[in-house]
Order: sequence, then structure tokens, then C-alpha cells
Amino acid sequence: MASGKGGVGKTNIVVNLSLALARRQKRVMVLDADLGLANVDILLGLVPRWDLSQVVRGEKELKEIVVEGPAGVRLIPGGSGVSELADMSNQQREGLIQGLSRVTEGTDFFLIDTSAGISRHVLSFAAAAGEAIIVTTPEPTALTDAYGLIKGLSRLGVKIHLLVNRALAAGDGREAAARLQATARRFLAVEISLLGIVPEDRAVGLAVREQKPLVLHYPSSPAARALEEVAARLAGAPSAPVGRGGFWQRLSLLWGNRGRR
Repeated sequence: MASGKGGVGKTNIVVNLSLALARRQKRVMVLDADLGLANVDILLGLVPRWDLSQVVRGEKELKEIVVEGPAGVRLIPGGSGVSELADMSNQQREGLIQGLSRVTEGTDFFLIDTSAGISRHVLSFAAAAGEAIIVTTPEPTALTDAYGLIKGLSRLGVKIHLLVNRALAAGDGREAAARLQATARRFLAVEISLLGIVPEDRAVGLAVREQKPLVLHYPSSPAARALEEVAARLAGAPSAPVGRGGFWQRLSLLWGNRGRR
């Protein structure tokens, strides 16, 4: 999950979407890979003792840093360890990939909260996943930055979904999505699916200040209901199982290629 710019509510979407999926009896794991503002743990009300940096340095095994949050959602705290991934030796990388493969075995949904903007980390994770959800708001600057990210992802053959957050009205969200879809279709020859529109909602701010997940503590709020609809859509869609192959192998190759450049 990615965004062209910061401040659009991406991490909040990741947290509440993971919980909404878990409440649908889905096994969900989240990797906090936001280099600048890694705060999935805060929004989940968790205080991890360790993060991925201890694993990269060989101080902890991956299974030791995984923490379980509300509704059974499991979190891999990234911390500074995400930025160190590309600098690992081949042996370290292979060991980490094996560990990641083991802890995610049997997971139905593996959500990665990446940094805002276009960076090699964002592009690598998205390319490995093969699928990305772009979070934006209807504001022109957010849409412009979202288009820049979509342009970068389209070159990698990533399947792109769009989620419009903080829409003042449903019509505003649909109009913003339609503009972005039309621009991508015309200039990039890329089709973007609209995953959902989440309205502006004061309950979101209340939940953040209280450090309580929106969908659990304000389930009747408009934003929570919209996110439940998105979760229902995702839960009903076919998806590739997360496990020993596929994603982790592709990510390992991408990191390896980065290291050789």
C-alpha cells in the first residue's frame, strides 16, 4: 500500500483495513515498511520491543519480533531495518527471506505499509507483490503525486488499485478517481480499478488521538463503514497465497539486483 505524498491517511487505512479483514476470519499480517514515519504499532496500540533492524543485524530471529495486535492481526515492525535490507549480503538476504517465508506461511493477506512517494523501496515491494493499492485524497496536489507514483509502478507491470480517502462527498471522490483513471488510461495505457471511497470523518481524528482503531471503536462511523466495504471487496476477491514462493523470491531477486548496481 502506497501513496504519492504524505498526509493522505495511508497508514490509518492499512491498520483499519487489516482489522476489517481479520474480522472476516482472514489471517492478516502487516509489515511496517514506512522508513520515515513507522507508526502502525501506535495506531494498533502496540509497543514492540524489537524491529527488523535487530533481525538484519543478526541479534533476533524474525519470529521473535512479530507482535500480535487486535483481532489477531500480526505486525512485523520495520523500523530502521527496512533501509538496511538492500545492503545485506546474499547469505543474510537468503536467511531473512526464509524467515519471512516461515512467519507468513498460511497468511491470507500480507499488507505492506510503504513510505510515501517514489523510492526504490516502494517500487521494490510493489514489484514483488505485483499489486498495489494507491491511497490519495481528492486534492489536486495529492492526485498529481499519485499519478507520478502510478507512472513509476506501471513501468513495472504492477496491477494498480485506487482508494480515495477523506472525500468531502462521494461525488468528489468519484470525480477525483475518474480524472486519475482517465489520465492513466490516456497517457500510460493503464487501467486502474477503484477500490473504494472513504469519506472525511471526524471519528478518524478521535480514534487517532485515542490510539484506538477506528473500525473497532467507532464501527458505525461513515469512514469505518466505507472501510468495511473495501475489506468485503478484498475478502471476496481471489488472491495468491502468501508463502515460501512468489513474493519473497521476487523481492530477494530485486534486492540482489539493487546490491549489484
